[in-house]
Amino acid sequence: MFKGKSKMIALFVPDIMNPYFPELARAVEDITTKHGYTFILCNTDDDLQKELAYLNTLSQKSIDGIIIVSSTMTNEHVVNANFPIIAVDREINDSFPSVTVNNYDSAREAVHYLQAIGCTKIAHISGPKNVRNAVQRMEGYLAVVKKESWFTKTHVKSGNYTFEEAYSATIDLLTANPQTDGIFVANDLMGVGVLKAAQSLGIRVPEDLSVIAFDGISLGETTTPSLTTMAQPIYDMGARAAEMLMEQINQPEKMMGSVEFKAALIERQSARR
Repeated sequence: MFKGKSKMIALFVPDIMNPYFPELARAVEDITTKHGYTFILCNTDDDLQKELAYLNTLSQKSIDGIIIVSSTMTNEHVVNANFPIIAVDREINDSFPSVTVNNYDSAREAVHYLQAIGCTKIAHISGPKNVRNAVQRMEGYLAVVKKESWFTKTHVKSGNYTFEEAYSATIDLLTANPQTDGIFVANDLMGVGVLKAAQSLGIRVPEDLSVIAFDGISLGETTTPSLTTMAQPIYDMGARAAEMLMEQINQPEKMMGSVEFKAALIERQSARR
């Protein structure tokens, strides 16, 4: 049974430089502060050994609960924890309590949107192969295009959820497939890299190439052109995860289910209308 000891909770994030995670952290902090808890932010670099070291250290400090964004931790790493854990953004497994978004369906909607505005050859800049939400987004993309006569494996390149790798991947993709007129990008940070790569190749967005990304971070509003995206309700997701953690701390016998939010299409300037 869980028992509150320290009035401290922690949030594990894989990359504090990605603007998605500070937006998520703000929501978690707002909710937990209202409940009188101290908030600790741990940047893990998606490194399992770093995550386990944090878990061990925080266990010794009598942490009351943890919210985790992780692609490396499995049920065996957390099942014996003496405090509640809620996964957010990425599931630990299908039975572990989590707060996520409908990645697969939203990816399909993004690709269908590109088709609806006239794109006929749509590529994908994917996230890391070991990250569940990135795989779900790629699977949603493939469900729409994999049977198209023009489609080949060269239409998918990994940007590893970073600006720099997305930039390089887009250069390679567009060089190998110059007829590409649409790109679905697995997150907004990579979407900015795609815009920069297109600019460096002299490809006009959206006149020659339409781009739609995923996340809905505020950075996408500041680019030129601004970034069309499938927006996650980031604040609401963080707030719900924090509320679930508070419930679990206060009612340890309560069985927690998982929550799935819906992403919403936000039309901006990077996709022609």
